Amino acid sequence: MSLKLSRLFQPRNPQFWLLILLNLLSTAITHILRTYDDLPTAITLVLAAFAITNALWGLRIALRLMADKPPDSGTQK
Repeated sequence: MSLKLSRLFQPRNPQFWLLILLNLLSTAITHILRTYDDLPTAITLVLAAFAITNALWGLRIALRLMADKPPDSGTQK
């Protein structure tokens, strides 16, 4: 399996946009956790678990995007 960082940027692939959405959501959750110190412990734990799960899911999607083979250029011989 060959991973290519250049394959990560695929604006026509819905998984790319899901990856962007997950990264934005993780950023928002992290901001909430760092900004509000007076959150109840249960809410803090749920948000932290969601942020970690979100990050792992994003990593899985990123690895899948980098492992995809590029589409054929349309030229036939």
